Amino acid sequence: MRKFLLSFLILLSFIYCPTSSVAQDLEDDGYNSQFVWGINKATNSGLIGGFVFRYSKALTENVYHSFGLEVVNIKHPKERRQQTLSGSAFILGKSNYLYDFRFQYGREWRLFRKAPQQGVQINFLASGGPSIGVVTPYYVEVSGGGDQGQRRVPYDPTVDLATIMGPGGLFQGVPESSIVPGGHLKAALTFEFGNAKSSVVGIEVGVLMEVFAKEIELMPNAENSAFYPNAFITFYYGSQR
Repeated sequence: MRKFLLSFLILLSFIYCPTSSVAQDLEDDGYNSQFVWGINKATNSGLIGGFVFRYSKALTENVYHSFGLEVVNIKHPKERRQQTLSGSAFILGKSNYLYDFRFQYGREWRLFRKAPQQGVQINFLASGGPSIGVVTPYYVEVSGGGDQGQRRVPYDPTVDLATIMGPGGLFQGVPESSIVPGGHLKAALTFEFGNAKSSVVGIEVGVLMEVFAKEIELMPNAENSAFYPNAFITFYYGSQR
Protein backbone atom coordinates (compact mmCIF):
# COMPACT_ATOMS: atom_id res chain seq x y z
CA MET A 1 0.00 0.00 0.00
CA ARG A 2 2.80 2.45 0.89
CA LYS A 3 4.62 1.74 -2.38
CA PHE A 4 1.42 2.34 -4.34
CA LEU A 5 0.76 5.66 -2.57
CA LEU A 6 4.35 6.77 -3.17
CA SER A 7 4.08 5.89 -6.86
CA PHE A 8 0.76 7.73 -7.03
CA LEU A 9 2.24 10.91 -5.53
CA ILE A 10 5.25 10.79 -7.85
CA LEU A 11 3.02 10.40 -10.90
CA LEU A 12 0.76 13.25 -9.78
CA SER A 13 3.74 15.56 -9.29
CA PHE A 14 4.95 14.62 -12.77
CA ILE A 15 1.51 15.16 -14.31
CA TYR A 16 0.94 18.51 -12.64
CA CYS A 17 4.42 19.89 -13.27
CA PRO A 18 4.44 23.25 -15.10
CA THR A 19 4.60 23.23 -18.88
CA SER A 20 5.22 25.94 -21.41
CA SER A 21 2.28 27.95 -22.75
CA VAL A 22 0.04 26.61 -25.48
CA ALA A 23 1.50 27.05 -28.94
CA GLN A 24 -0.33 29.76 -30.86
CA ASP A 25 -0.33 27.84 -34.11
CA LEU A 26 -0.51 24.05 -34.00
CA GLU A 27 0.89 22.29 -37.00
CA ASP A 28 -1.48 21.05 -39.70
CA ASP A 29 -1.51 17.53 -38.29
CA GLY A 30 -2.16 18.66 -34.73
CA TYR A 31 -5.43 19.35 -32.88
CA ASN A 32 -6.49 21.68 -30.12
CA SER A 33 -9.01 19.38 -28.42
CA GLN A 34 -10.25 15.82 -28.75
CA PHE A 35 -13.11 13.75 -27.32
CA VAL A 36 -13.13 9.95 -27.64
CA TRP A 37 -15.19 7.06 -26.31
CA GLY A 38 -14.42 3.38 -26.52
CA ILE A 39 -14.87 -0.21 -25.40
CA ASN A 40 -12.35 -1.76 -23.04
CA LYS A 41 -11.09 -5.34 -22.63
CA ALA A 42 -8.83 -6.12 -19.64
CA THR A 43 -7.17 -9.18 -18.17
CA ASN A 44 -9.53 -8.98 -15.18
CA SER A 45 -12.72 -8.43 -17.16
CA GLY A 46 -15.11 -10.38 -19.34
CA LEU A 47 -15.31 -10.20 -23.12
CA ILE A 48 -16.24 -6.53 -22.79
CA GLY A 49 -14.69 -4.92 -19.74
CA GLY A 50 -16.50 -1.60 -19.88
CA PHE A 51 -16.62 1.83 -21.44
CA VAL A 52 -14.06 4.62 -21.63
CA PHE A 53 -14.52 8.37 -22.17
CA ARG A 54 -11.66 10.89 -22.50
CA TYR A 55 -11.37 14.60 -23.28
CA SER A 56 -7.94 16.01 -24.18
CA LYS A 57 -6.83 19.60 -24.71
CA ALA A 58 -3.53 20.92 -26.04
CA LEU A 59 -1.02 22.50 -23.66
CA THR A 60 1.74 22.72 -26.23
CA GLU A 61 2.20 21.44 -29.76
CA ASN A 62 3.00 17.91 -28.56
CA VAL A 63 1.63 17.82 -24.99
CA TYR A 64 -2.01 17.48 -23.94
CA HIS A 65 -3.79 17.19 -20.63
CA SER A 66 -6.76 14.85 -20.40
CA PHE A 67 -9.81 14.17 -18.25
CA GLY A 68 -11.30 10.70 -18.35
CA LEU A 69 -13.92 8.35 -16.97
CA GLU A 70 -13.87 4.56 -17.14
CA VAL A 71 -16.82 2.39 -16.13
CA VAL A 72 -15.82 -1.28 -15.93
CA ASN A 73 -16.84 -4.61 -14.42
CA ILE A 74 -13.98 -6.37 -12.61
CA LYS A 75 -14.05 -10.16 -12.41
CA HIS A 76 -12.30 -12.63 -10.12
CA PRO A 77 -9.67 -14.71 -11.99
CA LYS A 78 -11.27 -17.96 -10.79
CA GLU A 79 -14.76 -17.21 -12.10
CA ARG A 80 -16.16 -20.11 -14.14
CA ARG A 81 -19.60 -20.60 -15.64
CA GLN A 82 -21.62 -23.61 -14.46
CA GLN A 83 -24.37 -25.18 -16.55
CA THR A 84 -27.69 -25.81 -14.82
CA LEU A 85 -30.24 -28.55 -15.44
CA SER A 86 -32.40 -26.00 -17.26
CA GLY A 87 -29.61 -25.28 -19.75
CA SER A 88 -28.71 -21.76 -18.56
CA ALA A 89 -25.45 -20.90 -16.81
CA PHE A 90 -24.36 -19.05 -13.68
CA ILE A 91 -21.01 -18.30 -12.03
CA LEU A 92 -20.32 -20.92 -9.39
CA GLY A 93 -19.03 -19.46 -6.12
CA LYS A 94 -19.53 -15.79 -7.02
CA SER A 95 -20.99 -13.62 -4.26
CA ASN A 96 -20.56 -10.06 -5.58
CA TYR A 97 -20.12 -7.97 -8.70
CA LEU A 98 -17.52 -5.19 -8.65
CA TYR A 99 -18.52 -2.22 -10.80
CA ASP A 100 -15.67 0.27 -10.95
CA PHE A 101 -15.90 3.99 -11.74
CA ARG A 102 -12.45 5.49 -12.45
CA PHE A 103 -12.02 9.26 -12.61
CA GLN A 104 -8.78 10.27 -14.32
CA TYR A 105 -6.54 13.25 -14.95
CA GLY A 106 -3.44 12.79 -17.05
CA ARG A 107 -0.96 13.95 -19.65
CA GLU A 108 -0.40 12.81 -23.22
CA TRP A 109 2.86 13.22 -25.11
CA ARG A 110 2.93 12.85 -28.88
CA LEU A 111 5.85 10.54 -29.73
CA PHE A 112 5.40 10.08 -33.48
CA ARG A 113 3.46 12.24 -35.89
CA LYS A 114 1.14 10.89 -38.52
CA ALA A 115 2.54 11.10 -42.04
CA PRO A 116 0.57 13.36 -44.41
CA GLN A 117 -2.70 11.66 -45.44
CA GLN A 118 -1.61 8.32 -43.97
CA GLY A 119 0.25 6.56 -41.19
CA VAL A 120 -0.24 6.29 -37.44
CA GLN A 121 0.18 8.82 -34.65
CA ILE A 122 1.60 7.36 -31.43
CA ASN A 123 1.09 9.02 -28.04
CA PHE A 124 2.20 8.09 -24.54
CA LEU A 125 -0.48 8.56 -21.89
CA ALA A 126 -0.03 8.65 -18.09
CA SER A 127 -2.99 9.23 -15.80
CA GLY A 128 -4.37 8.52 -12.37
CA GLY A 129 -7.13 9.39 -9.98
CA PRO A 130 -9.76 8.15 -7.55
CA SER A 131 -11.77 4.98 -8.02
CA ILE A 132 -15.25 4.24 -6.71
CA GLY A 133 -15.96 0.54 -6.36
CA VAL A 134 -19.63 -0.44 -6.27
CA VAL A 135 -19.95 -3.90 -4.70
CA THR A 136 -23.27 -5.48 -5.69
CA PRO A 137 -24.63 -8.86 -4.50
CA TYR A 138 -24.75 -11.60 -7.15
CA TYR A 139 -28.23 -13.10 -7.44
CA VAL A 140 -29.27 -16.51 -8.74
CA GLU A 141 -32.66 -17.92 -9.59
CA VAL A 142 -33.58 -20.98 -7.53
CA SER A 143 -36.44 -23.43 -7.52
CA GLY A 144 -38.17 -23.56 -4.16
CA GLY A 145 -39.97 -26.81 -4.79
CA GLY A 146 -43.62 -27.50 -4.15
CA ASP A 147 -45.79 -24.38 -4.39
CA GLN A 148 -42.92 -21.95 -3.78
CA GLY A 149 -42.00 -21.68 -7.46
CA GLN A 150 -38.86 -19.90 -8.59
CA ARG A 151 -37.34 -16.94 -6.78
CA ARG A 152 -34.21 -14.82 -7.01
CA VAL A 153 -31.88 -14.74 -4.01
CA PRO A 154 -28.25 -13.72 -3.30
CA TYR A 155 -25.92 -16.60 -4.11
CA ASP A 156 -25.17 -18.81 -1.10
CA PRO A 157 -22.48 -21.54 -1.32
CA THR A 158 -24.66 -23.79 0.85
CA VAL A 159 -27.55 -23.82 -1.65
CA ASP A 160 -28.11 -27.15 -3.41
CA LEU A 161 -26.76 -26.76 -6.96
CA ALA A 162 -29.66 -28.84 -8.30
CA THR A 163 -32.08 -26.08 -7.26
CA ILE A 164 -30.24 -23.28 -9.10
CA MET A 165 -32.00 -22.51 -12.38
CA GLY A 166 -29.72 -19.71 -13.58
CA PRO A 167 -28.48 -16.19 -12.81
CA GLY A 168 -30.70 -13.44 -11.46
CA GLY A 169 -31.10 -10.06 -13.11
CA LEU A 170 -27.90 -8.17 -13.93
CA PHE A 171 -28.87 -5.22 -11.71
CA GLN A 172 -30.92 -7.25 -9.22
CA GLY A 173 -28.74 -6.39 -6.22
CA VAL A 174 -28.02 -2.72 -7.00
CA PRO A 175 -30.21 -1.38 -4.14
CA GLU A 176 -28.09 -3.44 -1.72
CA SER A 177 -24.74 -2.19 -3.06
CA SER A 178 -21.93 -0.86 -0.91
CA ILE A 179 -19.25 1.67 -1.86
CA VAL A 180 -15.50 1.07 -1.50
CA PRO A 181 -13.15 3.96 -2.42
CA GLY A 182 -9.77 3.48 -4.04
CA GLY A 183 -7.22 4.90 -6.45
CA HIS A 184 -5.46 3.91 -9.66
CA LEU A 185 -2.52 4.67 -11.97
CA LYS A 186 -2.43 4.03 -15.71
CA ALA A 187 0.28 4.09 -18.39
CA ALA A 188 -0.52 3.42 -22.04
CA LEU A 189 0.38 3.92 -25.68
CA THR A 190 -2.28 5.15 -28.09
CA PHE A 191 -2.22 4.45 -31.82
CA GLU A 192 -4.41 6.79 -33.87
CA PHE A 193 -5.41 6.06 -37.47
CA GLY A 194 -7.39 7.79 -40.20
CA ASN A 195 -7.01 10.65 -42.64
CA ALA A 196 -9.89 12.86 -41.52
CA LYS A 197 -8.82 15.83 -39.41
CA SER A 198 -12.16 16.09 -37.61
CA SER A 199 -12.45 12.45 -36.48
CA VAL A 200 -10.17 9.84 -34.96
CA VAL A 201 -10.08 6.05 -34.65
CA GLY A 202 -7.54 4.43 -32.38
CA ILE A 203 -6.31 1.70 -30.06
CA GLU A 204 -5.00 2.20 -26.54
CA VAL A 205 -2.78 -0.50 -25.01
CA GLY A 206 -1.39 -0.33 -21.50
CA VAL A 207 -1.29 -1.39 -17.88
CA LEU A 208 -3.23 -0.21 -14.84
CA MET A 209 -2.65 -0.58 -11.10
CA GLU A 210 -5.58 -0.14 -8.76
CA VAL A 211 -6.01 -0.48 -5.01
CA PHE A 212 -9.12 -0.19 -2.84
CA ALA A 213 -9.45 0.79 0.81
CA LYS A 214 -10.22 -2.79 1.81
CA GLU A 215 -10.31 -6.33 0.46
CA ILE A 216 -13.35 -6.89 -1.76
CA GLU A 217 -15.04 -10.27 -1.56
CA LEU A 218 -15.98 -11.46 -5.04
CA MET A 219 -15.80 -15.20 -4.29
CA PRO A 220 -15.94 -16.23 -0.60
CA ASN A 221 -14.22 -19.60 -1.17
CA ALA A 222 -11.28 -18.14 -3.14
CA GLU A 223 -8.51 -15.67 -2.37
CA ASN A 224 -9.74 -12.08 -2.61
CA SER A 225 -7.73 -8.88 -2.71
CA ALA A 226 -7.78 -5.09 -2.45
CA PHE A 227 -5.21 -4.77 -5.29
CA TYR A 228 -6.28 -5.18 -8.92
CA PRO A 229 -3.52 -4.81 -11.54
CA ASN A 230 -4.35 -5.48 -15.18
CA ALA A 231 -3.26 -5.11 -18.78
CA PHE A 232 -5.84 -3.77 -21.20
CA ILE A 233 -6.72 -2.79 -24.74
CA THR A 234 -9.29 -0.15 -25.70
CA PHE A 235 -10.80 0.46 -29.12
CA TYR A 236 -12.00 4.05 -29.42
CA TYR A 237 -13.58 6.56 -31.78
CA GLY A 238 -14.07 10.28 -31.46
CA SER A 239 -13.85 13.80 -32.81
CA GLN A 240 -11.18 16.49 -32.72
CA ARG A 241 -10.64 20.05 -33.78
